[in-house]
Amino acid sequence: MSLESTNSQLNNSPKTFEPNASVVHNNGYFYIVRSRLEQRCYEEVARAGALIRIKSPQGMGKSLMMGRVLEYATSQGYRTAAIDLREANKELFGDINKFLQWVCAYVGDQLEIEQRPEDAWKGFLGANTNCTKYVEKVFLNSDDSPLVIAIDNFDCVFKYPDIEADFCGLLRGWFEKANTSKVWGKLRQMIVYSQESFATRNINQSPFNVGLPIELNELEASELLALANAYGLNWTISEIAKLMDTIGGHPYLVQKAIEKLTHEDLGLDELLRTAPTEEGIYGDYLIKHLQQLEANSDLMAAMIKVVNADGLTRLGSKETFKLDSMGLIKRQGNDIVSRCNLYRLYFKDRLG
Repeated sequence: MSLESTNSQLNNSPKTFEPNASVVHNNGYFYIVRSRLEQRCYEEVARAGALIRIKSPQGMGKSLMMGRVLEYATSQGYRTAAIDLREANKELFGDINKFLQWVCAYVGDQLEIEQRPEDAWKGFLGANTNCTKYVEKVFLNSDDSPLVIAIDNFDCVFKYPDIEADFCGLLRGWFEKANTSKVWGKLRQMIVYSQESFATRNINQSPFNVGLPIELNELEASELLALANAYGLNWTISEIAKLMDTIGGHPYLVQKAIEKLTHEDLGLDELLRTAPTEEGIYGDYLIKHLQQLEANSDLMAAMIKVVNADGLTRLGSKETFKLDSMGLIKRQGNDIVSRCNLYRLYFKDRLG
């Protein structure tokens, strides 16, 4: 977001510009409540057989939203289980039976159900059928209350095409079972991911074109002001505009800046001066992205084109897809632009 556009947004607001967001305290830091989106999720999770898809680039707060939806479901008397696919050992992704047994064991452990999925598996039925029968018998038939299964970091399966195809088909099948089965209507699913797979899939076997899509965007100026106020920063409109000119409304980048300004003897101007360098507060974060780009020559060339463009530019679909999933760009129609000046300045300097 440019300083001009940010100032325009703020200048068009009432002179008594006020924070227009709810802030909650969460594990030692403050969190902007995406009230409208969360309410939509609360309504959806109450529906039999619901499937909610929460999508955004890295660092936008999707896991936090998932947690709040699970908290709401628990308050309604639902059983909940959250699976983080980053916790799956690499060897599990080499065998669909082991992977699905791990999923079942993970859910059973959170529900405090003693069980051994491997003992119930019947080889001749196939992995998906075994998993479906197991979930129905052990998790759905054993309790009358709805069950919400949330899968975080779903992107992990995209590195393993065989696992991806079977797992996506399984989840889509569970969603469709709710149309004909009261038992399966007790299941609600949440899938949390940064980007869908670039691979071509059978749309009839995909969970990504059904259910409720929720996409998280950047924070608005009024939300940023509410967050700053929560941390005790007495900011002016000018200070909000300065910060947003560098990092936009990216929740992770905003959070890190505000926490740094709150807890250390550092001024906003100094923070912004060093922000697009490895000396600044985003140094480790920027280096991590740089290493990802350097490991892929096509992706690096694409990012060079983006940061050297005077305005909008256009890339191939594959490069656009990957840079979007990394959160480094914004789409505007079929064209793209660097997500924020922080990325433009840093990568223009480091990549040339």
